[in-house]
Amino acid sequence: MAKKAQATWGGRFSAGPAELMLRFSESVSFDARLAPFDIQGSKGHSAMLAHVGIITRKERDAIHAGLDAILAEIQAGQFTWSTQLEDVHMNIEQALTKRVPAAAKLHTARSRNDQVATDMRLYFKAACTDLVQRLDAAQRAILAVAGTHADILIPGYTHLQRAQPVFFAHHLFAYLEMLQRDAERFAVVQDHANWCPLGSGAIAGTTLPIDREFSAKALGFVDARGRPRVTQNSMDAVSDRDLHIEFASACALVGVHLSRIAEDLILWASQEFKFVELPDAFCTGSSLMPQKKNPDSMELTRGKSARLQGNLHTLLTLAKGLPLTYNRDLQEDKPPVFDSHDQTAILLDVLAGTFAGMTVRRERCAAAVGDPALLATDLADYLVRAGVPFREAHHAVGALVRLAEENKVLLDQLSHDDVSKVHPKFGPDWADCFDLPKAMARRRGAGMPGPAQLKRQFARWKKLLG
Repeated sequence: MAKKAQATWGGRFSAGPAELMLRFSESVSFDARLAPFDIQGSKGHSAMLAHVGIITRKERDAIHAGLDAILAEIQAGQFTWSTQLEDVHMNIEQALTKRVPAAAKLHTARSRNDQVATDMRLYFKAACTDLVQRLDAAQRAILAVAGTHADILIPGYTHLQRAQPVFFAHHLFAYLEMLQRDAERFAVVQDHANWCPLGSGAIAGTTLPIDREFSAKALGFVDARGRPRVTQNSMDAVSDRDLHIEFASACALVGVHLSRIAEDLILWASQEFKFVELPDAFCTGSSLMPQKKNPDSMELTRGKSARLQGNLHTLLTLAKGLPLTYNRDLQEDKPPVFDSHDQTAILLDVLAGTFAGMTVRRERCAAAVGDPALLATDLADYLVRAGVPFREAHHAVGALVRLAEENKVLLDQLSHDDVSKVHPKFGPDWADCFDLPKAMARRRGAGMPGPAQLKRQFARWKKLLG
């Protein structure tokens, strides 16, 4: 059954929307979290209206006081939200108008289109700061583990097969590189958000003498030199959803990185590897098998990575077929963004907690990295230094590996006679290639896992993370 005309836009209608339509179209159930940003935007807008003389300073002050009171109620959980008023914007405006008569002028020269665009840009700036801080905390937790175990070596893997030895810290530093790129991506999203759309109106601005640059400065949409940054096309400003997609994309990439880290930790914590022991606080047991300790936090991390990718795909699909400018479809842009923010935040906190409580098993790492086959490439390099072309050297070492397998001995236990028969350039010092400390010390180049470079990377990350 239709209701009476809707108070915020019902002048054109003889009857209001059906109860089912109200339930179908409301967004306050999820966009209420924009309240602090909506209030911030309204204060900036009312300050501008007073600046250009559309409202008085007294009216501005009354509006600001009323908005502050409403925000305090919201934060205390005492504000009553109404689905009848559709969204966060109308709920706050209606509550304010009941308390402050001058608030009837607040929506002057403003549409919900540029209002929500402003709210979301303020939200993205805050959300990016939040996630960068959590990324930093996760990086610090990883760096602390690396620092405590700086001398440990483990096998590095390709195709999940033992490949070459690396310092455990070098492996962890790969995680720091991933997360650093994530932080940089959020910084880019934050910069893209730092343009004020307020004043774009519904589609074509306003005929009233507003000052968009004043609004931008009042709301913090400024460049490094404090100059206001305002969007340059009113149609694009109210219909653009690039920020939503960029933010969700950055979150999805965090999810990919955390999923890969999680997979490493799941493998390392298995009985087959046992390089690490994950903290009890981030594991669970089995309802049937009493001996089990399951790496649930890391398995859920892998699962939530898919969820973050799904949110990104939702936004891409939502935006792809829409004509300019605003369409009601765009109301659905917020749930995937909010979910991506929330899930990325808890994922980073869980990662930090998991690393903070993790135990590294030195003896298992040492046993694994003691496999001389990990230095087969070093043996090929030995021949290269003797003037042998690499492909020939590679073939010769491959023959030695096969010979060791046939004789059921480790690679470094072959006799010199057998080795020299494979290639005459193998001298009596060929077995020195299996001296692990010397092998690591030869890895001196930038980005390599040698001890000198490891020391440089520790200094670099301590500086980057403060």
